[in-house]
Amino acid sequence: MIPDEEFMQSDSVPGPSKEEIRCLVMCKAMINSEDVVVDVGCGSGGFTVESAHKARKVIALDKNPEAIEITSKNIQKHKIQDKVQLIEGDALKVIEQLNPFDVLLVGGSSGDLPQIIAKGLEKLNTNGRVLITSILLETRVEAVQTLKKMGLSPEVVEVTIAKGKMMERGTMMMGRNPITITSAVKK
Repeated sequence: MIPDEEFMQSDSVPGPSKEEIRCLVMCKAMINSEDVVVDVGCGSGGFTVESAHKARKVIALDKNPEAIEITSKNIQKHKIQDKVQLIEGDALKVIEQLNPFDVLLVGGSSGDLPQIIAKGLEKLNTNGRVLITSILLETRVEAVQTLKKMGLSPEVVEVTIAKGKMMERGTMMMGRNPITITSAVKK
């Protein structure tokens, strides 16, 4: 995994998700060299960059032009331009136009999570994986309920990470936001 400090960041764009979270999501996503990954709500591009190191192709989308800009900078910094297609736009409209893909990562949905999951599952290949990361309690519940309604069996993992900060007297553990990773496989 790429260390957090290797990503360019912006105060107006979320992310990147912390290294330990990216590691767990990549493990759950089981991305291989033949996969096409769609990263919805790419933010600053943490999952986009990590996915591009594993996948054949990554389609990263966000409706925020600043997110597209910072993701573009991170793609260039990590020299993976040839594996990533960046699209600025509404996820629901963009997904409709995509060819089938293997992995759907949803990090941001702007309140359209059920519709994004439904549209994504229509395009997701058999045995394709869908993963939703969420910081809001309501988003966690919505992700599980939506996947169940779609006939999938979601797996839910809540992760709380604390990282050590060196102090004069010792190491102080600093908590980070808890994240829920909800995932399922399309059969």
